[in-house]
Amino acid sequence: MKHISILVPEGDSSLSNLEATFKMFHMTNTALQREGKAPIFETHLVGTQKKARSSNGLFSITPSSTIEEVDQTDLIIIPAIHGNYKEVVSMNNAFIPWIKEQYGKGAEVASLCIGAFILAGTGLLDGKECATHWLAAAEFREMYPKVNLIDDKIITDENGLYTSGGAYSSLNLNLYLVEKFAGREMAILSSKIFEIDISRISQSPFIIFKGQKAHTDKEVLKAQEYIEHHFQDKITVGALAKQMAVGRRTFERRFKKATSNTVIEYLQRVKVEAAKKELEKGRKTVNEVMYEVGYNDSKAFRDTFKKITDMTPLDYSKKYRRNVPV
Repeated sequence: MKHISILVPEGDSSLSNLEATFKMFHMTNTALQREGKAPIFETHLVGTQKKARSSNGLFSITPSSTIEEVDQTDLIIIPAIHGNYKEVVSMNNAFIPWIKEQYGKGAEVASLCIGAFILAGTGLLDGKECATHWLAAAEFREMYPKVNLIDDKIITDENGLYTSGGAYSSLNLNLYLVEKFAGREMAILSSKIFEIDISRISQSPFIIFKGQKAHTDKEVLKAQEYIEHHFQDKITVGALAKQMAVGRRTFERRFKKATSNTVIEYLQRVKVEAAKKELEKGRKTVNEVMYEVGYNDSKAFRDTFKKITDMTPLDYSKKYRRNVPV
């Protein structure tokens, strides 16, 4: 029997994470029992104290156990919790030593969506890969520079630490854990019952690139603004650095430090974001959009688009374009 501790954090936690996670493991037990097999999950809602926690002032949930009562567990699951990220981590500091102690005893730990902020607060993710909601990527990197944030992945799995991308991609991590502990057959059954795409591995198609401007480097900000207003033109790193009156090597270093992208990567992201918006409208062909955002080579455009979105331009257009009336 695998003991699972689903944390009930302080603050505005995601009830959808809590309920869906509990139900998926419970459903696996039910399916096993129908086959005459023993259940394999013992799932508990664990808090720092046994009192009801409210979410948005509308719903409440009561932990069944406290961390003091759980001497040893096999898997800890941290749900998303909303609000100011630093305040979220601070108000849940009581979980940190317990999570580290349980991990030291052999427990595995999974974070769902922005629950990654609490997991990263333990220091266990330092030097390791981590996924979280793409909207929180900039704040996460600022708070946890030692963690290797992979903001395009839906799931990471490293040394008994699991993380998931944004929002309902947490369901994909739950499926992943069901498969790991109960087998592929049970994961497929869960995916059918809960109608989850079991093969989805990337959150890239959902990312909306808005530029990383939460910094104070004035020259880099000016360069970002220039790129965003002239992305259709041929922009070179050397010419951009000269325009900002900064040496090329210094400019490249400062740009990467401020935005977490090279100049070329930033330009590519701006072009692809503009292309995505045009493809979503469904009024132009892929080639027309390609030329409009400043590409002349269809292979280069396709490769860059797929690298950033994990989809080809044509597939993206088919998936997201507005329906055209017949």
